[in-house]
Amino acid sequence: MTKRLFDDFNQVSAKQWKQKIQVDLKGADYNETLIWNSNEGISVKPFYHSDDFDAFPKPSNTQATQWLVCQTIYVSDEKKSNLKAIDAIERGAESIKFIIPNDSVSIEVLLKNINLTSTPLYFELQFLNSDYVKQFSVIPAKAGIQIHTDIIGHLAKSGNWFNNLKDDHKHFETIVKNTNSFSVDTALYQNAGANMVQQLAYGLAHANAYLNHLETIIDSEKKTTFIVIFQVSVGTNYFFEIAKLRALRILWSTLASEYNINTNCNIFATPTKRNKTLYDYNNNMLRTTTECMSAILGGANTICNLPYDAIYHKNNEFGERIARNQLLILKHESYFDKVDNPTDGAYYIENLTHQLAEKALELFKDIEANGGFLKQLKEGTIQRKIKESANKEQQQFDAGKEVLLGSNKHPNANDKMKDELEIYPFVKTKPRKTLIEPIVEKRLAETLEQNRLKTE
Repeated sequence: MTKRLFDDFNQVSAKQWKQKIQVDLKGADYNETLIWNSNEGISVKPFYHSDDFDAFPKPSNTQATQWLVCQTIYVSDEKKSNLKAIDAIERGAESIKFIIPNDSVSIEVLLKNINLTSTPLYFELQFLNSDYVKQFSVIPAKAGIQIHTDIIGHLAKSGNWFNNLKDDHKHFETIVKNTNSFSVDTALYQNAGANMVQQLAYGLAHANAYLNHLETIIDSEKKTTFIVIFQVSVGTNYFFEIAKLRALRILWSTLASEYNINTNCNIFATPTKRNKTLYDYNNNMLRTTTECMSAILGGANTICNLPYDAIYHKNNEFGERIARNQLLILKHESYFDKVDNPTDGAYYIENLTHQLAEKALELFKDIEANGGFLKQLKEGTIQRKIKESANKEQQQFDAGKEVLLGSNKHPNANDKMKDELEIYPFVKTKPRKTLIEPIVEKRLAETLEQNRLKTE
């Protein structure tokens, strides 16, 4: 067949579409009726058209067919954690993230009988010890091992360095030399209430602080293989979150090219805690499902789901199994692993990607012009901006404009949770001396839930 399907139809311009819509509105104002504004300052139109682009965006180089199902395991006992990892792999997990609390954990015992060549492993160390990291040197080079090292992220979250600035950077340099990688935790900013432009800009400035310091340390021969891992938290604003991850790759590519290092980054995604709720907790499963879908379509490399009961239950087999199965269903039954770039060419997502990247780059340049990320952290500027964004979102939630079903809309008055709390689900206050003001993660429904618990 030589004749194209749509050759018989005349092209319709964006202007013609808008004129048709205005006629159908019968006098109602187009902008007030159909355009809404996001917290990022983006005006969302009712339709998008190829006329919106001066030049059509180039295809992205992400591979959505390659994303991995991951399970997180906190290591309190090496043998038990080892058996738990093996069981998770047998049940469908394709990668494992170990959270290691101290340097007494034996890596040899932890990894016993795990096929290191077929199972990528991630290690988050809750301490800083470059000598401990040397244990990983015995692991075959072809094994997929990544160590999440982020001293600035620790400073931002806790308010203090592990030891002090000089000692932390010394250990950090040694670890980077041994692993040829480092990690940037942008999930902290999202969970604390930063909007998407802030998350992207702060993540980029955070990474740039490392690159500035490591520029003379990174081996020039390894620059093309150097790995930067962005730990990203994904919320429920479906299309915006897809665009956020795509924008992150564009921004990283722009920054990395300036340092002549690998322009590809590794995105490790997990659902946000910010919109998770104590009451009507089964809604958390719906939220995490769409959030994982955004992560997949946005091009995340690895996705670790959040159990629906993670905010109030200790780790348990049922919650972890459900979380893992959600990802397995998306991958093997919903076919979210069949197309590499499913969002390429979608006018709406391409437009959002461009706007988020542009606004984030502008904010990043402002941060650098005013002394850089660390300076603004120490001055409290980053913390203040995140608080302003979080307060705005909190006000929207309190007013019912930001809806969480089962919490601020259609709550079940008979839902009782007081006897279900195995862990404290709210912000913990523990006065202590800190070098800087820490960035505090807080869920939107916390105050509402605390008030409900008092009246049960």
